[in-house]
Amino acid sequence: MSTLNAAENRGFRGPLDVTRAATAVLDTHGTVVGWSPTAQELLGYPSHEVLGHPIGALVVHPAGGHRTAADLPGAPFSRRQVLPMRHRDGRTLRVATAVLPLSHAGAGPARVLSLADADETEQWEALQAMLRGLATQSPVGLAIYDTQLRVVWTNFALVQEMGNSQYAGMGPDDMVTHGEVLSSRYPATLEEVMRRVLVTGEPVIELHYRGRPPVDPDHDHVWSCSYYRLQDAGSSSLGVCEETVDITARYLAQQRLDLLVRAGGQVGTTLDMARTAQELSAVIVPQFADAVTVDLLEEVLGGEQPTPGSEPTSSVVRVWGAPGQEAPGPTEARPGRRIDFPPDSPQARSLSSGRSVLERRLVTPGSDGRVPGSSRLVVPLRAEGATLGVVTFARDSHPDPFDTGEVAVADELVARAAVCIDNARRFTREHAAALMLQRSLLPQTLPRLTAVEMAYRYLPADSRAGVGGDWFDVIPLSGARVGLVVGDVVGHGLRAAATMGRLRTSVRVLARLDLAPDELLARLDDLIGQTADEQDAAFTESDSGTDHDGLGVTCLYAVYDPVSGLCRMSRAGHILPGVVDPATGSVTFPDLPAGPPLGLGGLPFESAELILPEGSLVAMFTDGLVRGRGRDVDAEFDRLRAVLTEHRRPLEELCDQAVGPLQPGSVDDDAALLLVRTRTLDRHQVAAWELEADPEEVGRARAAVAEQVGEWGLDDLVFTTELVVSELVTNAMRYASGPIQLRLIREQTLICEVSDTGHTSPHLRHAGSDDEGGRGLFLVAQMTLRWGTRHTSAGKTIWAEQALPS
Repeated sequence: MSTLNAAENRGFRGPLDVTRAATAVLDTHGTVVGWSPTAQELLGYPSHEVLGHPIGALVVHPAGGHRTAADLPGAPFSRRQVLPMRHRDGRTLRVATAVLPLSHAGAGPARVLSLADADETEQWEALQAMLRGLATQSPVGLAIYDTQLRVVWTNFALVQEMGNSQYAGMGPDDMVTHGEVLSSRYPATLEEVMRRVLVTGEPVIELHYRGRPPVDPDHDHVWSCSYYRLQDAGSSSLGVCEETVDITARYLAQQRLDLLVRAGGQVGTTLDMARTAQELSAVIVPQFADAVTVDLLEEVLGGEQPTPGSEPTSSVVRVWGAPGQEAPGPTEARPGRRIDFPPDSPQARSLSSGRSVLERRLVTPGSDGRVPGSSRLVVPLRAEGATLGVVTFARDSHPDPFDTGEVAVADELVARAAVCIDNARRFTREHAAALMLQRSLLPQTLPRLTAVEMAYRYLPADSRAGVGGDWFDVIPLSGARVGLVVGDVVGHGLRAAATMGRLRTSVRVLARLDLAPDELLARLDDLIGQTADEQDAAFTESDSGTDHDGLGVTCLYAVYDPVSGLCRMSRAGHILPGVVDPATGSVTFPDLPAGPPLGLGGLPFESAELILPEGSLVAMFTDGLVRGRGRDVDAEFDRLRAVLTEHRRPLEELCDQAVGPLQPGSVDDDAALLLVRTRTLDRHQVAAWELEADPEEVGRARAAVAEQVGEWGLDDLVFTTELVVSELVTNAMRYASGPIQLRLIREQTLICEVSDTGHTSPHLRHAGSDDEGGRGLFLVAQMTLRWGTRHTSAGKTIWAEQALPS
């Protein structure tokens, strides 16, 4: 029989109680003079077999042992004991016995011997011991409520925890001050919870409840409460039993652990110092503190790291302290404002010592006589031995000041935030360096050219993406022509910026060779391929995942000739340019041959030729202008087309309008835009002559150019121009064949060009003292600004430029 069943069937009377036990009445000699039916049921002996016999005859003696008179139940006033007794069927039973002495006058029975099953007796006694322990020694608070949910009994632990007050007749929510249920999915009060248990019979386990007990009215406590319905043997409700355990320390430890876990997942999601400070505040307020402010040293915001052990400073810049959430201090400063803390302030002391400073202030007592505390906890932000700033935690409405455990939690929170802020500082420094490198590699100013009018915009991407590899350039070429280039190195960071710088330099060098656009891209493609091969040889296995510089490079290159109005374009995987007709204002994106991105190698590039009337507008740009996360490409092209249709407006205004919707830092890729309005040179600026391959033509050429230079009012240049023309025409007749063309261009310089059908370029050399020739090009080089050769499909052109008189 289980303990529960025994309690239900026989109540709280023990098995040895005379009302329940088997009884044997003994005389003074231990002889059985009375034998109850229950005794017969227990041991199997009918009364006529036992009466008149000593009770000791039923006790089984251990082998080789013996009992004294005091050990037998026949001895007077024997204590309760367990004896082995023989059943009538031969079995040995463990029987619990107890002796009850009888008092009467004269001769008669001397005592009553109670007999019961020893196992049942021990179970009952264990149950009684447990109940006494729960009532007097258990640390678990116990209370019993009747069906009206009024206290009818409490154990010692609950009385001790709540004080020595009498709780009889009180309700469950009357025993604490400001009580509230913390567990979700439960009613707001304990009375509602217990009423549900009373009605449904479903127990409630581990409900968390917060309140202030009478023994500690100034501090919140948290209890873990469990409730179950009490029923009698007939299943009628008697009330509700409540079990409570004070888990304040465990609850606070769990809350602090949860706080640290949440901070680990929510603080430092970006490489932005102000955003990190805001995330720290969002985790802390209002659970841990009423307000938080974050102040950083000014050099930290600039990406610099303070030197460990350097002279401490109390001057900082506030990066977080939202209006209405600022921690009151020596100064009420909004984010971005400089703060100079007084030397005796906790912030200045924390910056100086590098340790946390806790300060508590008393405020005016409330109507209840309590004196609430206002506390400030200042924790330094430290990384690699250097102090980056301070975090101030403020409690004004919080019931308790910061304790030792909370100071440790604050130190851990700030230590994690310091790592994130230091990472953001490093990123700021590296991003600033990469941005400075990128800007130094981009054109600082564009040259003023006669051939075109230009304007440009460069929009950096969001700083979190790093600097990009977009670039543009305008390159003056021989014959008043101009080279226009826009390129994009896919990726971000120092690698992309450095690659962009190398490519821009390479394009300028190749462009000076007067290569056709398709040939220039082919040479650039070979150069990038060679660079990638060299890097492959240098990569180790650990570097195998590094992106090659040569992959993902696009480029658009164009050469515009203001004399002919011809523009040759070639592209390597780049986005199409926009071209505006000056007469109609129509915007087209000419379908140029789609060459492969640079670096793939082995694939050809093609050029396309466009005739651009004077006043044509050409828009060359990178894909960051029209593509990006959450942006519709077709809609962006339509927007750009709408801007370009207003082509008669100043180019600077058109640039602003084109990039206006894209605020700096709001795009995830750099955007470069180059707008070019074409011009043409009229007949008053260009003169050309066709010459026969006859030595006498040299004199005619000198006379023609002298007359033309004089008409232009450049009399000071007549002699040098005659000398240059004489040398270049003579060389063309001597080393080439076919017709020879002579052309003068008056632009920002005086340009002299001689074209022939030969493909061999002349070389400048120093003639010996006894050489009869070889000094012509040397004289040309000495008397002009610069000279050179460019190859054409029909041959070559040798040109020389002279500076115009001031």
